[in-house]
Amino acid sequence: MSKMNEFKVGYVSTEVYKVEKFGNTFKLIDTQGVKVGTLGATTGVRKSAFNQGMAVQAYINKNGKKSYRKVNMDVYNSLVIPMNTDQGGVQFEDKGDHTAIKDFIHKGSVSLKPTELVMEELKWKYLIRSAVRAKNIMMTGPSGCGKTMASKALVNALDRPDFYFNLGATQDPRATLIGNTHFDKKKGTYFSESAFVTAIKTPNAVILLDELSRAHPDAWNILMTVLDQGQRYLRLDEADGSPIVNVAEGVTFIATANIGNEYTSTRVMDRAILDRFVTIEMDVLDDVKELGLLKFMFPEVNEYDLKAIAEISHHTRTQSMSENGKLTSMVSTRASVEMAGLIYDGFELNEAAEISIYPFFSQDGGVDSERTYIKQLVQKYQRDENGEPLFKEVDDTESTEGDDIPQF
Repeated sequence: MSKMNEFKVGYVSTEVYKVEKFGNTFKLIDTQGVKVGTLGATTGVRKSAFNQGMAVQAYINKNGKKSYRKVNMDVYNSLVIPMNTDQGGVQFEDKGDHTAIKDFIHKGSVSLKPTELVMEELKWKYLIRSAVRAKNIMMTGPSGCGKTMASKALVNALDRPDFYFNLGATQDPRATLIGNTHFDKKKGTYFSESAFVTAIKTPNAVILLDELSRAHPDAWNILMTVLDQGQRYLRLDEADGSPIVNVAEGVTFIATANIGNEYTSTRVMDRAILDRFVTIEMDVLDDVKELGLLKFMFPEVNEYDLKAIAEISHHTRTQSMSENGKLTSMVSTRASVEMAGLIYDGFELNEAAEISIYPFFSQDGGVDSERTYIKQLVQKYQRDENGEPLFKEVDDTESTEGDDIPQF
């Protein structure tokens, strides 16, 4: 028999690896979750696989030499998931259980959505379904649109234990997500687990990872194995022996992210981390939905003022999202609710605007600044002591040249 026939050309079915980033290097992780180094895989293959959310698999060439090629992550997951069927995946369930789950998602959950949460019914049901199936959920949308509110509403609807971690405010990701090593005169050196470790060990917990887009890349690297449905573990490499903590059954991770250039300190989310989530985009409310929300929250406030707040907010959103818009910032739903609350507490419309929304708009440019523009917008809705508008509407047929008040 020739030497050429002593080996089989093609992929090695048992040698499939996931790639993780450690500092500036990319290491291979086998299907047991053990870091095995590089195994001869080139830096280009490892880095490319990591960035594209792919795995690498050993391949025997015609000359008998082993190389490594990128393959779909499903190849890796197919070897890992059978060992983790009770963690994070869709379970094998009988028809009765599945019918009950479907009924809850499409019927029972609808009544559990709080009235003050303005969210499409379809998206609410998708949020519920994702949590029931222990998916990782990414809530996206502009600041103040209700991402955190939706997450808390989910927790209340499912009556589950919940944990909150603001990753955008975390200075030390390793301490926050893994733990710290301490020294005590009596105990000596010892390791203390983080609250995050406690959270992932809690069955059916909902864990909110707030402001994930502001997190340090080290936090993303630590979360890679935790969020991967095929692995679902955290290695406590600060502790003796680097023990592994498995994510408990039914745990759901919900991350919030502000996506867009207008948000400072946000980072471009790594594709490998994004691929570990299903995404739910929160809606930016129009003036009608905004008014409905404000009327529900502050029924005692004059409807004219609530309508003014809703229209002002909607106008800023339209302008900020337009290519030729005159504003770069928008009034968030959070800010409009604060305005309505101030009016409820006796402040005038212009006073509420000065406190809660003017600071978001730049004064650069003097009379042509965004601050001036938003002030003129608010003035359009101000009324005198008789309840009459301070500024009359300008006829559309007349020239508005030189008029400082925005026309709509």
